[in-house]
Amino acid sequence: MSWRRGSTSISSAPEPDAAMATTIIEPFRIKVVEPIALTTRAQRQELIKEAGYNPFKLRAENCMIDLLTDSGTGSMSSYQWAAMMIGDESYAGAGSWFRFESAVRRVFGHAHVFPTHQGRASERILFSAAVSEGQIVPGNGHFDTTRANIQARGATALDLPIAEAADPENMHPFKGNIDTDALDALLTEHGRDVVPLVLMTITHNAGGGQPVSLANMREVAQICHHHGVPLFLDAARFAENAWLIKVREPGQADRAPRDIAREVFHLADGAMMSMKKDAFGNIGGLLTVNDSDLAENVRQLLIRTEGYVTYGGLTGRDLEALAVGLDEILDPAYLAYRHASSKYLADHLSDVGVPLIKPAGMHGVYIDARRFCSHLPNSALPGWSLSIALYVEAGVRACEVGNVMLGSVAPDGAPRWPTLDLVRLAIPRRVYTQSHIDYVAECIAELYTKRAEIAGMTMLGPRTVLSHFTADFAPAVQTEAA
Repeated sequence: MSWRRGSTSISSAPEPDAAMATTIIEPFRIKVVEPIALTTRAQRQELIKEAGYNPFKLRAENCMIDLLTDSGTGSMSSYQWAAMMIGDESYAGAGSWFRFESAVRRVFGHAHVFPTHQGRASERILFSAAVSEGQIVPGNGHFDTTRANIQARGATALDLPIAEAADPENMHPFKGNIDTDALDALLTEHGRDVVPLVLMTITHNAGGGQPVSLANMREVAQICHHHGVPLFLDAARFAENAWLIKVREPGQADRAPRDIAREVFHLADGAMMSMKKDAFGNIGGLLTVNDSDLAENVRQLLIRTEGYVTYGGLTGRDLEALAVGLDEILDPAYLAYRHASSKYLADHLSDVGVPLIKPAGMHGVYIDARRFCSHLPNSALPGWSLSIALYVEAGVRACEVGNVMLGSVAPDGAPRWPTLDLVRLAIPRRVYTQSHIDYVAECIAELYTKRAEIAGMTMLGPRTVLSHFTADFAPAVQTEAA
């Protein structure tokens, strides 16, 4: 089934005319609104204290602007809502499944398609089927749940980013690229017995939402296939990666995002995806594979833990909405707007000196917390401290991607700090207007002028797997005084 706007396919809408006004215009109209509760600074001080100084534990209704994540927080279109009305809730072989499968095949092109309830379910199933204890899963950069699911198998998640990725100011257009020399050396040393698959994340979330170039993908595919190691994609933001290839990579400007995405998927042997990102879903995941033997293992795991293979833990309504979302996300007008809006926020912050990961990606803007809070040592958790200050001062909920989320402990008990300590301003899709973005920019600029007043934080209790979701924190000075 194809959902259309008038007689123009959503995925073939024209790109914005560069000669038009420079004001960023949202390529949609608002039909339904949700009120935002305006809180005071004093109220927010109490609310974050009650939440154990953990933004994940705040009630969403107490966040004026919620930039914690872009996962499952986007607004669905009228076409998605309309599609949900024909959702087939049959347990097996529902019509909604066939429409979903067709939409996935049009973009991904892989032989076997499996729906799941969300991305981390796809991770768990793939790694359970393909990864064993003692093995290594290399990639350009594993995010939190991906790393945790690999480690749960007794395997090692190994990041092999290019050197430029460690420098926030470096303007390399594709800082999500993997170091192909390091990858080739690893596969030459260990081979398929130790390295069951290579996982490329597009875009590289942990490194600042940075894209992977088509040239890098081609080289990675060639290396993997030379060594007989399958290449998989973590494709949660595949459309945004395709757009950044189009606008940044030589020779790609005249190609449609859909065609670029198809080529990227063609280079891989399979993919997993949180469809809560680049499918405009509030829930949903996906796993695709080419290998029939692996597919059979996946099928059995899916039936045992998620549901039957034609629904994978999702309702027919969900499958319908995701099928339409896969079409809408590749609309050039939407992607151009999404890119311009994120760049707008990044440019305004950079203009007043706020240190960022450059160049800006699309799903969010990342603040370099170690430079923003240069008065705080790593032990005082600069990124976490900045996220708390941002909520107290502005009512903006953001997500730390650094010392807490990605840090670890050495065998001798010493902390291992990640290369970057960041605060991610993840922008939900089709939710906030430019005035909301202006508010965020103004508040962060004001906070930057008094950054020396930001107090450090400390984690209460031992570090656990995915501590950032559940741990309590406290101001470091209070803990020391006690």
